[in-house]
Amino acid sequence: MASTSTTAPGSSDSTSTRRNTMCNAYYKFMQQELPAQRPILTPRVIILGFFLISAVFISFGVASLIASRKVVEIVYGYEADCLSNITDKVAYIQNPGTDKTCNITLNVPKNMEAPTFVYYQLENFYQNHKRYVHSRSIKQLRNDKYMTLTDDCKPEDELNSTAAIVPCGLVAWSLFNDTYRFSINGKNLMVNKSGISWKSDREHKFGKDVFPKNFQNSSIIGGAHLDTSIPLSGQEDLMVWMRTAVLPTFRKLYGRIEVDLNEGDTINVTIQNQYNTYSFNGKKKLVLSTTSWLGGKNDFIGIAYLTVGGVCLFLSMFFTIGYFLKPRQLGNPSDLSWNRK
Repeated sequence: MASTSTTAPGSSDSTSTRRNTMCNAYYKFMQQELPAQRPILTPRVIILGFFLISAVFISFGVASLIASRKVVEIVYGYEADCLSNITDKVAYIQNPGTDKTCNITLNVPKNMEAPTFVYYQLENFYQNHKRYVHSRSIKQLRNDKYMTLTDDCKPEDELNSTAAIVPCGLVAWSLFNDTYRFSINGKNLMVNKSGISWKSDREHKFGKDVFPKNFQNSSIIGGAHLDTSIPLSGQEDLMVWMRTAVLPTFRKLYGRIEVDLNEGDTINVTIQNQYNTYSFNGKKKLVLSTTSWLGGKNDFIGIAYLTVGGVCLFLSMFFTIGYFLKPRQLGNPSDLSWNRK
């Protein structure tokens, strides 16, 4: 009787067979022999590449500069003008009983089509300081169940060491509190302050059931007060402020003027100059600006693209001259190793 032998499914022979099958199936992949594009960098290819890059970058750079130059921008620094006759500016700005109303006028240099964005600009304000950035409670901002979670908010964590502050932390405590009112020929210009924050902040980061509590009730007031009847998801000024800036000079959106401003118009601005930038030699500026498809006024992007495009154009011309003046004999590409049969 003939005997037959079978291999158990879990035996070493079966495992070896499967391993050999996999090696045969993926041999080219494992040995890195899959088909691939191997461009030969001849002088013509390099010259053509540099020329195409220069054409694209120069075109985009010119378009960026044109878009930036079309933006109309009005910038006015008022921190000195509003307290020009005050000797001790720090004491004046910290006194809650002094009248901090300031009136300025802005001239519209060109037609400004709606919407015109209103920004406040701060200088020499380091929002990127590590202790300042981390002085907040993300869970508290999001959910009322964590209203007492203020461990990361010191020194603005609790009121008299008993009641939690909502929102807690130095970032919220130092909320910008200067206000602006605009008018032309006695008619008020309405400033739309809705939709100035990120949609993700309104829907996810700041809770709809979290309301301000014990905020700015200590002896030292840091900045603006918050309406206790409005949840944090509706406090858009707070959301804009708490997106901390990277650089010490930054702009934050205050609102939008949704009517056209004509060339030659004189805008009367009534400012409540309350934010204390005088104690750290900071500067405050009011900015009115239109936008383009690229955003606000910024020549850096266009200059950067023109610089890279100009360098590539110079290199393409340099290699072209060298190629015609001192040509170099190239080898036959058909003799390369991957072309051999």
